[in-house]
Order: sequence, then C-alpha cells, then structure tokens
Amino acid sequence: MVTPCLVVAPIPVVHFTSMPTAPLPILDFVARNYKNFNARATRDALFSYWDHVNAGGKMYWAVAGAMSSAQLGITLAPAIRAGLIHGLSVTGANLEESLFRLVAHHGYKDFPEYRYFTKADDTKILKQRMRRVTDTSIPEDEAFRAVEKILVPMWKKATANGDRRFWHEYFYDLILSIPKSKYQGNPEECWLLAAAKAKLPMVVPGHEDSTFGNIFASHVKFNDCTASIVKSGIEYMGQLYDDYKVLSKGSTSGGKGVGFFQIGGGISGDFPICVVPSIKYDLQQPVKPWAYFCQISDSTTSYGSYSGATPNEKITWDKLTEKTPMFVIESDATVVAPLMLSALLEAKANPKAADAIIKASRAITSKSLARSR
Repeated sequence: MVTPCLVVAPIPVVHFTSMPTAPLPILDFVARNYKNFNARATRDALFSYWDHVNAGGKMYWAVAGAMSSAQLGITLAPAIRAGLIHGLSVTGANLEESLFRLVAHHGYKDFPEYRYFTKADDTKILKQRMRRVTDTSIPEDEAFRAVEKILVPMWKKATANGDRRFWHEYFYDLILSIPKSKYQGNPEECWLLAAAKAKLPMVVPGHEDSTFGNIFASHVKFNDCTASIVKSGIEYMGQLYDDYKVLSKGSTSGGKGVGFFQIGGGISGDFPICVVPSIKYDLQQPVKPWAYFCQISDSTTSYGSYSGATPNEKITWDKLTEKTPMFVIESDATVVAPLMLSALLEAKANPKAADAIIKASRAITSKSLARSR
C-alpha cells in the first residue's frame, strides 16, 4: 500500500500597494474615517479648532491628569512652538512631571501588566523608590531629589531677597538654567521647556497638591523659606484677568477671541474657565466670551459632577454661550490629544491643503445631517 503524500500548495505571495501618500495623512485619515460617535466629535472638534486658530483666534489649554508622565509633550511641545497653543492651566503634577521627563527620563520604568498587580507587587515598586503612575513610574532619586537640590536654593534665595513669583515662574527659570548635558529626555518633546521659551501665560491652580508643593511646605515648616515667596491662587486669577484680556485683544468686538481646550476635569479646568464671568460680574467690565470649547474626558455625567457636566450647564454660569462651538470627546486623552495635535501641526504647515480636506469632508457630512425641528 502506498501512503499518499500530502502535497502542500505554495503560499501565494501577495504584493500590497501602498496607499497614496496624502500631504496631510493624519488630517486626511480623520476626515475619511471619523464619521460617528466619539470619532465624529473628535473630527468636528479638530476642524473647529483649526477654523478658530487659522482665523487668528487664540487657544487656551487646561491639562489635568498625568499627561506629562504619559509623554503628551511629544506633540504638545511642537504645538506650542507652532503657535497652536497660547496659554496654559496645568496641575502642579503636570508641571513638575514635564521637567522630570527631561532630566530623569532614563530612570522611568514601565509596567504594562499593572492591571494584574497585587498589593505585594506595588510594595516592591515602593521599595525600589519608584512612584507608579498607571503603567509607568517616576524615579524618586533621579527626579524628585535631584530637582530638589536645584529648586530649594532658589526658594531660599527668593526668601533672602524678598522676591515673590508665581509657582510656574520658578519652574520656568529652573528649566531654562539646566545645561543641555543634563538632559535625558528629548528637549524637543518637553512642553514645559517650549512654554518657558515662549513665555507662555500660565496658571497652576492648586499647585500645593503636587510633589513639590509638599516639598515646599516642608521647607516652609523648617523655616528654610517663607510661604509668601510663592504668589497665591487669588493672585493667579488676578493675572489671568490681564492675560485673558491680552489674548482676546481686550475688546468686546473684533478679533476671534479665545478658545478653551480642556483635558480631564478638576481645578485645572474649573479655575481658568471662570475668568470670563468673573471679569463680567465681579470686575464689571466688558469681556469677550470663550469662543470655542472642547473637553476630552472619560468622566460620565453624574449628579453634581463638574467634570462630567455637559457644556450646556456652563451657559447658566455665563462661561459659554449658546453660540459657542462645543464638543465633548468621551475618550482617553492620551489617545485623542496627540492625534488632534498631530493633525493640527499638519494643517499649520500646509493650511491650503488642510482647508481643502476639511471643506470636502464637510460637504459629504452635510448631506446626512438631520434637519432641525
């Protein structure tokens, strides 16, 4: 008996032809694929953002969470340099963690399996002097303690000289003084460095709630420095009055105004958005309303939740108006924000091509729009 042999047919070789290279591939991808649900909100927010800044409007960013540890600076820093961002409100953690990524990047450790960690696993990380932030971790010695050696003498000097500065101004001065030989991260991807070089207007509300806020408090307790060398949150709002007027050209007519782009919730967003009604009602001065609003958040709407409140609620507080373009993207900002910024950077480099893509996309979209009742 002859054993039949198995004949294996050769695997056909398939040659894939590459897709035509678009001059703005990311913007084109969004226009072609982002049709509904959160994708649609992302697309529409992106298009409206470009409309606003391309027409001469300004954009003010509010950044919560741990975006610096997640390396948002890879796209945020180029966007600042490109003139796509004109002011910032950030948490104290985001401020300092941008610095950490520049000077201690090699010491970071990633933990992609963090979801399956036990308490014992996290205790081991603690003993390694690492401070976990979801799937990455900040090295205690290379980050906190190394920067402390530079920042504390600055505080002591300010105390001796009777100087008073905003929290971010100390970090601006510090990051601009660091020699390039001390860089571990890519300086082109450090948004704090980009903001400092651009002298970007900034507020850091609630900066006390940060690692260096705690370190500062300890040195005040030790009488190494005085708390008064850091200007208060009230003074931040006073400065924001002036910054907002400059960004909006200080008038109630003409100009495109200032948009508000918010990542997450909390004080980094709550604090600066109040500048408009405060100028109007508390200073009793004319003020342009916010000209655009977008929030990327994974908060769900709940009773009393500000972070999860719909933008419409802000109308009742006179923060937004019924004519303000409003967008809520219920997604992960570490996914959405870099995508939007990359598309905006493409548009900035090639505005005519961007306008053509957006116009074509809107023409297609308009055909499926339901009529208003």
